[in-house]
Amino acid sequence: MLDELDRELERRGLRFTRYADDCNIYVKSKRAGGRVMNSLNRFITQKLKLKVNQAKSAVARVWERQFLGFSFTAGGKKTKRRIAAKALAKFRQRVRELTRRSRGVSMERVIEEVTRYMHGWIGYFGYSQQPSVLQALDSWVKRRLRCLAWVQWKTRRRRYKELRRLGVSAFAAARTAASALGPWRLSRTPALNFGLSNAYFSKLGLPSLAWQMKA
Repeated sequence: MLDELDRELERRGLRFTRYADDCNIYVKSKRAGGRVMNSLNRFITQKLKLKVNQAKSAVARVWERQFLGFSFTAGGKKTKRRIAAKALAKFRQRVRELTRRSRGVSMERVIEEVTRYMHGWIGYFGYSQQPSVLQALDSWVKRRLRCLAWVQWKTRRRRYKELRRLGVSAFAAARTAASALGPWRLSRTPALNFGLSNAYFSKLGLPSLAWQMKA
């Protein structure tokens, strides 16, 4: 139904991108943006007989808006694609659900589910141009998994045994297992980072988001 809108935008020489009913139009100034928005509102409502969602429509800087989960960096000599804040929040929320401590699911099963989700997610958001954001997500996911492992080991005795099995020294394993700190703080300790290392998770199939960037 919006093919006619595409042709109208092309006729006017406007730069735009559209997917279904989500459309961004790029102009040089706020005044031009207001003028274009008003005229296109009339075109859509009067000519196409469609309703415009005013709550989702705005004239704004390109980095203040998002399109299909992406936005752009502000300022600088070169504008880059970035993952929109809402998309990042949604990723974290989903991983929190999968790594919830009360699920009663084995670590292997959790990693399998997280891996499947991460592969699908990076297949789309791998076109981001901010590797540091993906690196931060990689670190955060592993920290969530270290917390989960710690909770699943439950007792001091088992925690010591598991850390030793993972190659942690007897002194570090004993000191960490006896700690009164909570799982989130312990997930940053040398013992857990050595035992449940990046290599450990890679061996279990957990992907790296940063390494799978497409651009």
